[in-house]
Amino acid sequence: MDKIEEAREILKFVGMPKAQQADICCYVLLAMAGIKPDMSWRNATNEWIRIHDIIQFTNSNYGSTYAENSRETFRKQALHRFRTAALVEDNGKATNSPNYRYRLTDETLELLKHYQSVGWNEISSRYMMYHERLVDIYASKKEMKMMPVKINGDDFKFSPGKHNELQKAIIEEFAPRFAENAECLYVGDTIEKDLVKNIDKLKKLGFEITLHDKMPDVVLYREDKNWIYFIESVTSVGPMDPKRILEITEMTKDVTAGKIFVTAFWDFKTYKKFSEELAWDTEVWIAELPEHMIHLNGDKFMGPR
Repeated sequence: MDKIEEAREILKFVGMPKAQQADICCYVLLAMAGIKPDMSWRNATNEWIRIHDIIQFTNSNYGSTYAENSRETFRKQALHRFRTAALVEDNGKATNSPNYRYRLTDETLELLKHYQSVGWNEISSRYMMYHERLVDIYASKKEMKMMPVKINGDDFKFSPGKHNELQKAIIEEFAPRFAENAECLYVGDTIEKDLVKNIDKLKKLGFEITLHDKMPDVVLYREDKNWIYFIESVTSVGPMDPKRILEITEMTKDVTAGKIFVTAFWDFKTYKKFSEELAWDTEVWIAELPEHMIHLNGDKFMGPR
C-alpha cells in the first residue's frame, strides 16, 4: 500500500467523511506529518507550517501540480475539517497573516507514529475512546480565543487576530463617533467570510455584488444622512488606494447614497507606512487615537464626495 492509500486508511479510521478522504486530504495529512513516499510513519513530525508549505511538499514529493491559487481549496476541503475534528490546530493568527500556521495536534501525531506498529491497537483504541472529548477540548480552546462583538444590537464573535481586533474597534469605537446610528450592512471575518451580509439592503441601495467582488472589510449605512461608509481594516495590506477606490466605485456604480471611503489603522506607525499609497479625498481613522480623523484634502472633514 502506498503512502497516499495509507493516509486514506488513517482518515477513514478516525471517522473523516468520504469527501475528507480524497487525495487532496491525504496529501495534507502527509505534508503536515512530513512523510515522504519512502519514509516510515514513526518519523512523523508536527512542525507549524503554512498552506504554501503543504502545496510545495506535495508537489515536490508526490508528483502533484497544485498551483498557489488552490490554497483556498486546501483550506476549505481539508484543513478546516481537520481542525474541527481536532486532527490539526492553528496558531491563532489571522488567516490573512503571513504568520498563520497549522500543525498536527500532539494526539494525532502520536497516533500516526504508531500506524502499522505493534502498539497500533492500543494507541488507536485510546485515541478513538478519547477523540470525542478531544474535539470538545480543541473547540473550547478556539472558543476561548473568540472576540465578542455587538453588531446591529446582536451578539457575534470574531475569530482571533489583529485584523479582526481592528474590525471590532471600527464597529465599537469608530462607528459611534463618526457614523452615529449607522447600520452595519457587511462585515467579514477571517474565517467566516460573510459574518454579517444584509443582501436585501445592499441591493436596495444599488449594490451589484458577484462572487468575484471583494467587499470592503466593513460597510456601514447612515440612513438619516443617506451616507454609506466603505471601510478597510488595514494591518498589513489593502488601504484605500486609487485602485481600490475604482474597484468599489465600479461595484457601487448604481448606489446613489453619499459614499465615504475610510482606511482604518491600529496606530500611527502603520498609517505612516501606507500614507503615500492612500487616495485623495478619503478618510483615515487610527484606533489608538479614536477621537480624531485625518482627511486627505478637500473642503470637507467628513462627507461624501
